[in-house]
Amino acid sequence: MRIGILTGGGDVPGLNVAIKSVVEAALARGWSVTGFKRGWLGPLAIDPADPETIEDWTVALDRDSVRGIDRDGGTILHTSRLAPQKLPKALAPARLLPHFADDAPIDATRFALATLQALNIDVVVPLGGDGTLRFAARLSQEGVPVVSIPKTMDNDVHGTDYAIGFSTAVTRSVDAIAALRSTAGSHERIMVVELFGRHSGQTALYAGLLADADRTIIAESPFDLDDLARTLEADRLANPLRYSVCVVSEGARPKDGRLSEQAGADAYGRKRLGGVGDLIAEACTRESAEGVIVQRLAYLMRSGPPDATDRLIALGFGRLAVELIEARAFGKMCAIRGGRFEAAPVDAPLQGERRVDPDADYDASVYRARLENVTGMPLFNI
Repeated sequence: MRIGILTGGGDVPGLNVAIKSVVEAALARGWSVTGFKRGWLGPLAIDPADPETIEDWTVALDRDSVRGIDRDGGTILHTSRLAPQKLPKALAPARLLPHFADDAPIDATRFALATLQALNIDVVVPLGGDGTLRFAARLSQEGVPVVSIPKTMDNDVHGTDYAIGFSTAVTRSVDAIAALRSTAGSHERIMVVELFGRHSGQTALYAGLLADADRTIIAESPFDLDDLARTLEADRLANPLRYSVCVVSEGARPKDGRLSEQAGADAYGRKRLGGVGDLIAEACTRESAEGVIVQRLAYLMRSGPPDATDRLIALGFGRLAVELIEARAFGKMCAIRGGRFEAAPVDAPLQGERRVDPDADYDASVYRARLENVTGMPLFNI
């Protein structure tokens, strides 16, 4: 059995642990593992008739090459946010440029299929979030044996309770909020901490709950800007140390307001989010004479080595992927459901959205997580 493995989308801690887990389990069965570099760009950039491109875009993974990678964050295979089924000209490898009649995106699936066939890849194991897993489902529809592994620090992959990277992102956020309290308290200010979370507020919800933030604003629940500012000032005055803390998802928006976007867009036309923390701070300055501290954690949330939870789950997903391959149970995505490792359909991410339920898990009237009826609750289901 020859496995092809790749990582796509944003990096998260735990990817290297999963890669090592797959490689070690595969080698123990006498199989080989080929790593494709930079996500789905790797199979597209390879010209099967050109050995030099194969050497440039693949790496043979053995025990020596993965020996210590689990100690580091990120991914040794590098990554890209590329969707072959809708490939923009701006992201296409040079060899595919002649296939564009104009600047409109093309479906480059056939080129990925040709590479996998030429390299005698028996099964593909992609590690990624929504975009990466969507193409994994497409390959499965085309008849390619696929077993995928979900990762995203937003924990928003439908079909699994957990995706690699979420715990570490929350841990980093909680640690940062705890450290920033000293500055907020010293200056007696309102502190607004903005976290990643375009559509899903799970990272902010968990971080705000575990860091005991005064208020938490999530992407799923529009908020009253002026009311929030007044509430945070009241929280500050009620605190003997005269400071308050607000955690907010980057995708949160005020009622009757727009998403806070940065200038420019990526090759798919998606705007970069960021700035809702500044919007909240501006409203808070109208209520508080002491000023506001705004901290956007951004890439600090996804950097560095994984925590124990992400190590454990990445290790388990890697082993599960190989067990599914051994059983020839293709067309599957590694998942956790109700606290147990399971196999979900590979197209599960396409069947819905995983979001915070603002009615069940959040109290918009007080801007806080709702933690009730805990008996029997799955671990990652606040």
